[in-house]
Amino acid sequence: MDNNNDSLKNNDPLHGITLEMMVTRLVEAYGWDELGRKIRVNCFNYDASVKSSLTFLRRTPWAREKVEQYYLYSVRKKRITIQ
Repeated sequence: MDNNNDSLKNNDPLHGITLEMMVTRLVEAYGWDELGRKIRVNCFNYDASVKSSLTFLRRTPWAREKVEQYYLYSVRKKRITIQ
């Protein structure tokens, strides 16, 4: 067993949080309009849906990184709670 690997997982604030969970919680906290202003990607600004956003974010690493960083920012600012 690799205890070092387990400790890395426990230190990752996104461990156990799926991309779908992030997008859903961000939309619940901010709504599509505000989210589109905060994270400047077209999937949040034009004909936005969770499904279409996930498709885009899974193919676009830079956009996914922006979503992950904004999610973590929102958790720190207590706009979103990790459940």
